[in-house]
Amino acid sequence: MYSTKQRIYLYLDKTQKSMLCTFLRSLVSNMIKEAEEDQEVSVEDILYKFVDDQDYYLKINNSRFPFLEKYLADDEFLNETREYIKACKRYYDYKKSQAPIIAKQKAYEKKKRKFLQELKMSKEPPTKKQLYYYNRLCKKYNIEKKDVETMSKLSMRDELDRIINEHSRDCTNINKERN
Repeated sequence: MYSTKQRIYLYLDKTQKSMLCTFLRSLVSNMIKEAEEDQEVSVEDILYKFVDDQDYYLKINNSRFPFLEKYLADDEFLNETREYIKACKRYYDYKKSQAPIIAKQKAYEKKKRKFLQELKMSKEPPTKKQLYYYNRLCKKYNIEKKDVETMSKLSMRDELDRIINEHSRDCTNINKERN
Protein backbone atom coordinates (compact mmCIF):
# COMPACT_ATOMS: atom_id res chain seq x y z
CA MET A 1 0.00 0.00 0.00
CA TYR A 2 2.81 2.40 0.84
CA SER A 3 4.69 1.77 -2.38
CA THR A 4 1.46 2.35 -4.31
CA LYS A 5 0.92 5.60 -2.47
CA GLN A 6 4.31 6.89 -3.64
CA ARG A 7 3.48 6.21 -7.30
CA ILE A 8 0.03 7.80 -7.48
CA TYR A 9 -1.46 11.31 -7.43
CA LEU A 10 1.81 12.98 -8.40
CA TYR A 11 -0.16 15.96 -9.74
CA LEU A 12 -1.57 16.73 -6.26
CA ASP A 13 0.38 18.52 -3.57
CA LYS A 14 1.53 16.63 -0.47
CA THR A 15 -1.36 17.73 1.78
CA GLN A 16 -4.04 16.97 -0.79
CA LYS A 17 -2.57 13.57 -1.52
CA SER A 18 -2.35 12.72 2.18
CA MET A 19 -5.94 13.82 2.86
CA LEU A 20 -7.26 11.85 -0.11
CA CYS A 21 -5.31 8.67 0.72
CA THR A 22 -6.35 8.79 4.38
CA PHE A 23 -9.99 9.23 3.38
CA LEU A 24 -9.84 6.36 0.86
CA ARG A 25 -8.17 4.07 3.38
CA SER A 26 -10.84 4.73 6.00
CA LEU A 27 -13.57 4.32 3.36
CA VAL A 28 -12.20 0.90 2.40
CA SER A 29 -11.91 -0.10 6.06
CA ASN A 30 -15.48 0.99 6.85
CA MET A 31 -16.96 -0.72 3.81
CA ILE A 32 -15.16 -3.97 4.63
CA LYS A 33 -16.38 -3.81 8.24
CA GLU A 34 -19.95 -3.10 7.15
CA ALA A 35 -19.97 -6.01 4.72
CA GLU A 36 -21.13 -9.29 6.15
CA GLU A 37 -18.82 -12.29 6.51
CA ASP A 38 -19.99 -14.07 3.37
CA GLN A 39 -20.27 -10.92 1.28
CA GLU A 40 -17.17 -9.57 -0.45
CA VAL A 41 -16.87 -5.86 -1.24
CA SER A 42 -15.46 -5.23 -4.70
CA VAL A 43 -13.00 -2.52 -5.62
CA GLU A 44 -15.46 -1.16 -8.18
CA ASP A 45 -18.18 -0.80 -5.53
CA ILE A 46 -15.86 1.22 -3.33
CA LEU A 47 -14.69 3.37 -6.24
CA TYR A 48 -18.28 3.93 -7.39
CA LYS A 49 -19.36 5.00 -3.88
CA PHE A 50 -16.39 7.36 -3.57
CA VAL A 51 -17.02 9.04 -6.94
CA ASP A 52 -20.77 9.34 -6.33
CA ASP A 53 -20.24 10.86 -2.89
CA GLN A 54 -17.68 13.34 -4.21
CA ASP A 55 -19.97 14.35 -7.09
CA TYR A 56 -22.82 14.91 -4.66
CA TYR A 57 -20.75 16.99 -2.24
CA LEU A 58 -19.24 19.05 -5.05
CA LYS A 59 -22.74 19.82 -6.41
CA ILE A 60 -23.91 21.13 -3.03
CA ASN A 61 -20.62 23.03 -2.51
CA ASN A 62 -19.75 21.10 0.65
CA SER A 63 -16.84 18.94 -0.40
CA ARG A 64 -13.81 18.06 1.71
CA PHE A 65 -11.86 17.82 -1.50
CA PRO A 66 -12.80 20.79 -3.71
CA PHE A 67 -9.60 20.21 -5.68
CA LEU A 68 -11.06 16.94 -7.02
CA GLU A 69 -13.57 18.74 -9.22
CA LYS A 70 -11.20 18.83 -12.18
CA TYR A 71 -9.93 15.23 -11.62
CA LEU A 72 -13.09 13.18 -10.97
CA ALA A 73 -13.81 12.59 -14.66
CA ASP A 74 -10.14 11.96 -15.51
CA ASP A 75 -9.29 8.34 -16.41
CA GLU A 76 -5.80 8.59 -14.91
CA PHE A 77 -7.25 9.72 -11.57
CA LEU A 78 -9.82 6.92 -11.60
CA ASN A 79 -7.17 4.29 -12.44
CA GLU A 80 -4.87 5.55 -9.65
CA THR A 81 -7.77 5.59 -7.20
CA ARG A 82 -8.71 2.05 -8.22
CA GLU A 83 -5.08 0.95 -7.73
CA TYR A 84 -4.91 2.52 -4.26
CA ILE A 85 -8.24 0.97 -3.25
CA LYS A 86 -6.94 -2.45 -4.37
CA ALA A 87 -3.81 -1.95 -2.25
CA CYS A 88 -5.89 -0.92 0.79
CA LYS A 89 -8.20 -3.90 0.29
CA ARG A 90 -5.23 -6.29 0.11
CA TYR A 91 -3.85 -4.74 3.31
CA TYR A 92 -7.12 -5.18 5.22
CA ASP A 93 -7.67 -8.69 3.87
CA TYR A 94 -4.17 -9.65 5.01
CA LYS A 95 -4.79 -8.06 8.40
CA LYS A 96 -8.06 -10.00 8.70
CA SER A 97 -6.32 -13.27 7.82
CA GLN A 98 -3.69 -12.62 10.51
CA ALA A 99 -6.29 -12.02 13.27
CA PRO A 100 -6.39 -15.66 14.53
CA ILE A 101 -2.59 -15.82 14.72
CA ILE A 102 -2.43 -12.54 16.63
CA ALA A 103 -5.16 -13.74 19.02
CA LYS A 104 -3.17 -16.92 19.73
CA GLN A 105 -0.02 -14.87 20.36
CA LYS A 106 -1.89 -12.61 22.77
CA ALA A 107 -3.29 -15.61 24.64
CA TYR A 108 0.17 -17.17 24.86
CA GLU A 109 1.69 -13.90 26.13
CA LYS A 110 -1.07 -13.59 28.74
CA LYS A 111 -0.43 -17.14 29.92
CA LYS A 112 3.31 -16.45 30.03
CA ARG A 113 2.84 -13.25 32.08
CA LYS A 114 0.62 -15.11 34.55
CA PHE A 115 3.21 -17.88 34.91
CA LEU A 116 6.04 -15.38 35.48
CA GLN A 117 3.94 -13.48 38.01
CA GLU A 118 3.22 -16.69 39.93
CA LEU A 119 6.90 -17.62 39.77
CA LYS A 120 7.82 -14.26 41.26
CA MET A 121 5.13 -14.60 43.94
CA SER A 122 6.41 -18.05 44.90
CA LYS A 123 9.73 -16.49 45.92
CA GLU A 124 8.34 -13.58 47.96
CA PRO A 125 7.09 -13.67 51.56
CA PRO A 126 3.37 -13.01 52.18
CA THR A 127 2.28 -9.40 52.54
CA LYS A 128 1.01 -7.87 55.75
CA LYS A 129 -2.48 -7.65 54.29
CA GLN A 130 -2.46 -11.34 53.42
CA LEU A 131 -1.29 -12.25 56.94
CA TYR A 132 -3.91 -10.02 58.54
CA TYR A 133 -6.66 -11.43 56.33
CA TYR A 134 -5.51 -14.99 57.01
CA ASN A 135 -5.59 -14.39 60.79
CA ARG A 136 -9.07 -12.87 60.55
CA LEU A 137 -10.40 -15.80 58.47
CA CYS A 138 -8.88 -18.36 60.85
CA LYS A 139 -10.47 -16.59 63.78
CA LYS A 140 -13.85 -16.24 62.03
CA TYR A 141 -14.11 -19.88 60.93
CA ASN A 142 -12.21 -21.40 63.89
CA ILE A 143 -9.50 -22.84 61.69
CA GLU A 144 -6.16 -23.96 63.04
CA LYS A 145 -3.42 -21.67 61.74
CA LYS A 146 -0.60 -23.05 59.66
CA ASP A 147 3.01 -21.95 59.90
CA VAL A 148 3.01 -18.74 57.85
CA GLU A 149 6.78 -18.26 58.12
CA THR A 150 7.41 -20.95 55.52
CA MET A 151 4.66 -19.80 53.16
CA SER A 152 5.21 -17.71 50.06
CA LYS A 153 2.96 -15.01 48.71
CA LEU A 154 1.60 -17.50 46.15
CA SER A 155 0.90 -20.27 48.66
CA MET A 156 -0.78 -17.75 50.98
CA ARG A 157 -2.99 -16.58 48.14
CA ASP A 158 -3.94 -20.17 47.36
CA GLU A 159 -4.61 -20.89 51.03
CA LEU A 160 -6.87 -17.82 51.32
CA ASP A 161 -8.74 -18.89 48.19
CA ARG A 162 -9.16 -22.40 49.58
CA ILE A 163 -10.56 -21.13 52.88
CA ILE A 164 -12.96 -18.73 51.19
CA ASN A 165 -14.19 -21.33 48.70
CA GLU A 166 -14.56 -24.03 51.33
CA HIS A 167 -16.59 -21.85 53.66
CA SER A 168 -18.63 -20.17 50.98
CA ARG A 169 -19.75 -23.65 49.84
CA ASP A 170 -20.71 -24.42 53.43
CA CYS A 171 -22.83 -21.28 53.55
CA THR A 172 -24.55 -22.13 50.26
CA ASN A 173 -25.20 -25.69 51.44
CA ILE A 174 -26.80 -24.38 54.62
CA ASN A 175 -28.96 -21.99 52.61
CA LYS A 176 -30.08 -24.82 50.30
CA GLU A 177 -31.00 -27.01 53.28
CA ARG A 178 -33.15 -24.24 54.78
CA ASN A 179 -35.17 -23.86 51.56
